[in-house]
Amino acid sequence: MPNRRFPSLACTALAALGCSLALVALPACNDKALELPPDAGAVPEGLTAEQAAAVVAKVGDRTITLGDVAAHIGSLNPYYRLRFQSKELRRKLVDEMIDVELLAIEARRLGLDKDPRTEEAIRQVLRDAMLAEARKDVPDPSAFSAAEVRAYYEANRDRFREPERRRVAAIVLGKREDAEKVLAQALEDKSAEAWSKLYLASSETAPPKPGAQTPAELQGDLGIVGPPGDAKAANPKIPEAVQRAVFTLTDVPTVHGELVEADGKFFVVRLVGRTAGYTRNLEESDKNIRIILRQERVRAREEAMFAELRQRFPIEIDEQALKSVAIPEAVDRVDAYWERDGGAPAEKPDAGP
Repeated sequence: MPNRRFPSLACTALAALGCSLALVALPACNDKALELPPDAGAVPEGLTAEQAAAVVAKVGDRTITLGDVAAHIGSLNPYYRLRFQSKELRRKLVDEMIDVELLAIEARRLGLDKDPRTEEAIRQVLRDAMLAEARKDVPDPSAFSAAEVRAYYEANRDRFREPERRRVAAIVLGKREDAEKVLAQALEDKSAEAWSKLYLASSETAPPKPGAQTPAELQGDLGIVGPPGDAKAANPKIPEAVQRAVFTLTDVPTVHGELVEADGKFFVVRLVGRTAGYTRNLEESDKNIRIILRQERVRAREEAMFAELRQRFPIEIDEQALKSVAIPEAVDRVDAYWERDGGAPAEKPDAGP
């Protein structure tokens, strides 16, 4: 784009911005500038109020101030901020901001700001801004005291317990007499190779063409399951009767000495693996608890905000109209994860908002 003349104050302010960026890059010059607080207030770090208000460019009836430029740079990753010590790159950034304004002006002229997709995108941006506002004073995980962490641990010990888990394989047959013959053979030769041959030759669940990648000891694998009655390690693929049977075994590998009847079928059950239960202590759980505590504070803030908004603004839902919404046929054919294998995966704490 062609060169533009800036008011002298803007030129002085751009020089001030360059100096402030240089201070960021040189720890010995200004330790305060190094802190780079995430919310430095209305005036960007290193600029006076007068400098921040200086108009760097005008685009139609819109203005771009030095504060806008500095705020944009301040929002970047610290590594990328260092690039803007260069006067040329700061000027290029201004040109890019001008391009954004030009596109916005033209989009409004064409009525694109009224497009439902644009309005929805704006609503999502505003939603994120409101959620960020609700979260801004929530303390960092490191700010929670040791007493708070310990109190949570004592009140929620089960969250830090991992039950024993066992891996189960099975040969599934429809007739008892056939299943009894297979059981006898499995008890006679307990090797993985013999089990694999029996499974592939006899089980109703065996594939038409054996997979070369499946280890012999995992033929007929039903998955991993925890003790009966322990919801933390349940597995809907494993019938309850099979689960009870496998937890009577002690050695790995072992074939259960009796047929297990479940779901109208007969199971020859084999224990193929076992992982001991474990409870994490307070020290091991500390970091995770701090993340959870912060998540709970964030959730409480958001819930309070939504509760207040729902009181301030009337809400009406037409349940009858909602029922009449037709789902596209393609959506009906989607294999939703929450309908597979008995439901959604177990909840795990994330890294925080």
